[in-house]
Amino acid sequence: MLKSAMLWISCFLFLSVTACAPKDQAAEMDYDETKKMVVDILKTDDGKKAIQDVLNDDKMNQTLAMDEKTVKDTVEKTLTSKKGTEFWKSVFEDPKFASSFAKTMQNEHEAVLKKLMKDPDYQKMLMGVLQDPEMTKKYGELVKSREFRTHLKEVITETLSSPLYRKQFEDELKKAAAETAKEGGGEK
Repeated sequence: MLKSAMLWISCFLFLSVTACAPKDQAAEMDYDETKKMVVDILKTDDGKKAIQDVLNDDKMNQTLAMDEKTVKDTVEKTLTSKKGTEFWKSVFEDPKFASSFAKTMQNEHEAVLKKLMKDPDYQKMLMGVLQDPEMTKKYGELVKSREFRTHLKEVITETLSSPLYRKQFEDELKKAAAETAKEGGGEK
């Protein structure tokens, strides 16, 4: 706001200075001279008073800044309107945008979750949900379902097919075999 007011005042002063100068002199003034003159004018007591008057003028403030209610109403109308909803729906269908948006929000989400995990009320509510007999029953049904078992089999197969995990798995098997041989050798 202040920057806009300063720009407006500078333009006003420039026009005033060049308008008051004789035609030949106004045409000969270059940018640096005009800038120096405007800066000198703004540094004077009269220049400072003029800036204060402009900044204290209610009409000027209304044109330079929107009130809080206007901003709030505009945001609400934009986000909750049918057009706004359709716009955001189409924007989030773009995988590139959705991915970059998720990445920018990731730290905030993690911070919220970490804060919630430390909140005793949230912990109590979460434990209540997890210990609910109906939820336990649903988890049991889910684990026993054909779809879950098929999915689990696919995940295990994909994981073991991965060269990285296969190497880790082989290393763990060798380590376990060596420990077993060590224990078995100590007993004999």
